[in-house]
Amino acid sequence: MQASVTLSDIEIAQAATLQPILQMAQDRLGIPAQALEPYGHYKAKIDLTWLNQQTGPNGKLVLVTAISPTPAGEGKTTTVVGLGDALNRIGKRCVIALREPSLGPVFGMKGGAAGGGYAQVVPMEDINLHFTGDFNAIALAHNLLAALIDNHIHHGNTLRFDSRRIVWRRVMDMNDRALRSTVISLGGSSNGFPREDGFDIVVASEVMAIFCLATSRKDLKARLANIIVGYRRDLTPIRASDLQAQGAMAALLKDAIKPNLVQTLENNPAIIHGGPFANIAHGCNSVTATQAALKLGDYVVTEAGFGADLGAEKFIDIKCRKSGLRPDVAVIVATLRALKAHGGVASAAFSVPNVAAVEKGLVNLERHVENIRHRYGLPCIVALNHFTSDTDEELAVLRRHMNRQGVQVVICRHWAQGSAGAEELAHAVVKMAESGTAHMRFVYQDEDSLWDKMKAIATKIYGASDISADSAVRNKIAQLQKDGFGHYPVCVAKTQYSFSTDPLLRGAPSGHMVNIREVRLAAGAEFVVMICGDIMTMPGLPKEPASARIDIDDEGRISGLF
Repeated sequence: MQASVTLSDIEIAQAATLQPILQMAQDRLGIPAQALEPYGHYKAKIDLTWLNQQTGPNGKLVLVTAISPTPAGEGKTTTVVGLGDALNRIGKRCVIALREPSLGPVFGMKGGAAGGGYAQVVPMEDINLHFTGDFNAIALAHNLLAALIDNHIHHGNTLRFDSRRIVWRRVMDMNDRALRSTVISLGGSSNGFPREDGFDIVVASEVMAIFCLATSRKDLKARLANIIVGYRRDLTPIRASDLQAQGAMAALLKDAIKPNLVQTLENNPAIIHGGPFANIAHGCNSVTATQAALKLGDYVVTEAGFGADLGAEKFIDIKCRKSGLRPDVAVIVATLRALKAHGGVASAAFSVPNVAAVEKGLVNLERHVENIRHRYGLPCIVALNHFTSDTDEELAVLRRHMNRQGVQVVICRHWAQGSAGAEELAHAVVKMAESGTAHMRFVYQDEDSLWDKMKAIATKIYGASDISADSAVRNKIAQLQKDGFGHYPVCVAKTQYSFSTDPLLRGAPSGHMVNIREVRLAAGAEFVVMICGDIMTMPGLPKEPASARIDIDDEGRISGLF
């Protein structure tokens, strides 16, 4: 266990004293009650009209990312919360901006995603479960479009769908491997025409990506209209607008598009909105939420999912490209146990001192630092998320190595100490953000071809020698280029555990080949998904899912939720 905390995350969250959300919003952010829609006492949605009326300079944007993670996670969300609390502690008005958790990981292997220890967002149970219903609204909008496709075909198919070329799958917010590939419309002619279909998890839905990239309701509806759902025999595309679906889909998202306001354990403001996966989708909270936080705070701390090769790359090349956002500083979260993993140590031995393994695993952190500084053009700080098993000798190796690279390492104890444990990090972030040394740049340019964009990511960020694909995938990429989608950014779906497509290849592999297994066009989100390796867009549950530990008593008190 990290530090001397004996309570579980959920027990700490349940013992917290929360401020009524209307009071917290007024006192900390100056949001009037009429600009909020409360969901109970401790959650609220912020009115978009009121947000759009706010003027003045934006705050500083802090991007929190991480080294390539272990399955246990390295505490990136916890660090966002701890740093946000610490910035408020030292007198900066800070708002954190996070993604909403998916029920798949909550009930699967990863567990909750509201932080941990004494650096959490609350009400933790609500946030990790249904929250304000945003994911349900996204699933309904997505599946409405799926239903309209098969209904249209059943009633005559005047749009001339080629049933072999329908590309719009169904979604649900749960890990269910049995639904990856299905056959629908069995049972007779009244049920439609049988065809192969399948499910993705909600966080891999293009509607989720659109939801998180849209800047207004008008933009949301235009993007939904532009979704390509299938093709005719002559390969001309059929869009959601051809089914007149965008209005109803946007209506289902009417409330969901408003950012959600909650608080940390220390009663500081947190906006949690949207949640695309980073190893499948672009892995960032909504543009609306980040822009709202920048209007409301002097500092905004946000995260990009998984390691800096996935989440941070997509934050820069997709979210920043589309929105105009520009981070002022990056924080790379690391743990000694992750460095040991990249040095070849098995998880059972993470708590055993091993200076040699830490030193060997530093190549992973070093590459992430190199990417942040020299590929993305951002100054960075390494935040070492401290565990009691960490030794002075191991920490000294980390400090010496990174100091030689000119990178500051800050030991953080926010998990056990809350904001006090991240105060040094807060001061370091302010100093670096105020220095004005950020000169953010993209990994590739809009005019590069889709193939060259993917190659740039693989060779510059992953350390690969080249990319590959079979003839069918190459032909599809070439066709997308020819059809006018070549200016879109690339969204890579691959394992988060390695710079390669092999999750077992730790450290900083070089010279490997990145194979593109499948290509999907997200015309509404305006990016092209390159699926690499064995990554699944519908994950499965582990042998012992987290759901087995979750329970509720007769008083309605939840236990076992992380």
